[in-house]
Amino acid sequence: MGDITSFLPMILLFAVMYLFLIRPQMKKQKKEKAFADELKKGDKVVTKSGLHGKILDLNTDGTCILESGAGKLKFETSALSMDMSAKLNKPLVTKEK
Repeated sequence: MGDITSFLPMILLFAVMYLFLIRPQMKKQKKEKAFADELKKGDKVVTKSGLHGKILDLNTDGTCILESGAGKLKFETSALSMDMSAKLNKPLVTKEK
C-alpha cells in the first residue's frame, strides 16, 4: 500500500498536465487542421503576422497564394490565423433603435 501512495503525487501531476496542457493543445490542433482543410479560393484570410488578403490559389504542397494590397504573395497555409480570419469573416452585428 505504501508503494502506491508514494506514486500518487506523480500520477496526479500527470493527470493535471494532461487535462490543462496536452488535451487543449490537441483540440486546438484539430480545429486548425479543419480550418486549413476548409479553405477555398476566394476566402478572405489574415496571416499570423497580420497581413490581410484573399486566397487566389491553394497548392497541394501546403502553400497558398494570397492577393493583398502589396500584390500576390505566397504563404504556407500554416501561417494563416484561424482566429483572426474568423473575426474578419464574422458579420457585423448592429443594434437598431
